[in-house]
Amino acid sequence: MFSGVKSLVMGGREVWPLVEGGKGVSATNHQSSGAWALAGGVGTVSAVNADSYDDDGQIIPQIYRSATRRDRHEELVHYGIEGGVQQVQRAYDIAAPELRRGIGGLNINILWEMGGAQRILHGILDRTRGLVNGVTCGAGMPYKLSEIAAQYGVHYYPIISSARAFRALWKRSYSKSAEWLGAVVYEDPWLAGGHNGLSNAEDPLSPQDPYPRVADLRTTMRELGVSESVPIVMAGGVWRLDEWANWFDNPELGQVVFQFGTRPLLTQESPIPQAWKQKLLSLSEGDILLHKFSPTGFYSSAIKNPYLRVLEDRSTRQIGFSTAATAEHAFALDVGVGTKRYFVSRDDLLAARDWHAQGFSEALKTPDDTLVFVAPAERAVIRKDQADCMGCLSHCGFSAWTDSGTNSTGRLADPRSFCIQKTLQDISHGGDPDQNLAFAGHSAYRFASDPFYSNGFVPSVKQLVERLRTGE
Repeated sequence: MFSGVKSLVMGGREVWPLVEGGKGVSATNHQSSGAWALAGGVGTVSAVNADSYDDDGQIIPQIYRSATRRDRHEELVHYGIEGGVQQVQRAYDIAAPELRRGIGGLNINILWEMGGAQRILHGILDRTRGLVNGVTCGAGMPYKLSEIAAQYGVHYYPIISSARAFRALWKRSYSKSAEWLGAVVYEDPWLAGGHNGLSNAEDPLSPQDPYPRVADLRTTMRELGVSESVPIVMAGGVWRLDEWANWFDNPELGQVVFQFGTRPLLTQESPIPQAWKQKLLSLSEGDILLHKFSPTGFYSSAIKNPYLRVLEDRSTRQIGFSTAATAEHAFALDVGVGTKRYFVSRDDLLAARDWHAQGFSEALKTPDDTLVFVAPAERAVIRKDQADCMGCLSHCGFSAWTDSGTNSTGRLADPRSFCIQKTLQDISHGGDPDQNLAFAGHSAYRFASDPFYSNGFVPSVKQLVERLRTGE
């Protein structure tokens, strides 16, 4: 029997055990996170290419004017710091009545593998001292997170998907700043929206029950001497808390807090466009795809839509090749490659001719010694997006950018992927949710069947938090 939630102390704040997930490029901003903190939970400002505003309060478009990738990257870092600072300041202003009483919390979310992550994090924390309670960070192994957080006197909340990952982080660096560990976020790699932490040893098609994985995480934390007062935040697949009743007051798990990433997308304060909100209300079970097209190299979960289907179809029009005739590749490719000499199998030659006849007349090389066939217009977009790269990731498979050394990964740019910065900026600022990457968790289909949202009802953040506290 679920009897509602109780408040607890996390990161030195009295909060409801309800955390708003930070959702990337402008999908979570000061309006939603400030309202969440005001309601007594932990609001999470996304510090990933956050929006900044002009003197009239209008969003400043993130336009890149420099001629080189390196200079555009500097523009991106500037945008990231300015946007993050403004979002934190505005969120704090909204939640200040409760925050000043020690109730509710305000965190920022950052992706460790985003371009310029450490510089942006330093820049934001330096200019928002006293406003930010903690930093939530995932998408990689953020070894330096604890060191940076301790420098500014804020708590850190690493996002991990296995006990093994936390053990590595703790032994390498976190144990040196144990007093600033606010919580450990376990993000279910099969159910969470956005980028997920599936390891090479885990099958994306065989999801595992989160309970034993979280129990293993708590056991590991105890073995390492982590304080029992440090909660575990369960993230991914959480819709209503009465379905997790056996996780509360459970001595095996210790203190558990729950993070909601998908449900806060559909609130009055949520900054995502109305068309995206309407899309969420119309989903069916199975409409979320766990895929590996992201230029980060991570698996990620998003709505199955025409944008993702284009990527799926593009990868099916793919053949292996050799630059000299071999027993396996004995036939010269005579379509899509101009005067270049490539050799393929007989079946692949026939397939390539068929794709060419359908209009997919351009063959593009991939880093894996394959060719993908695309239409001329599609090729033009791919090449332009690759050329316009501004280094939004520390390592980008799509453009072969890296934000260190020569600024090149040393691998061929991969035409099977996409510019993630371009599509996430577009969808969050009014672009068609069918023609862009639309991140969502695998429970998003429940918007259509949950009576709370009947007749198209969109709650305020306050109403949603109150609903969640009842278990529903």
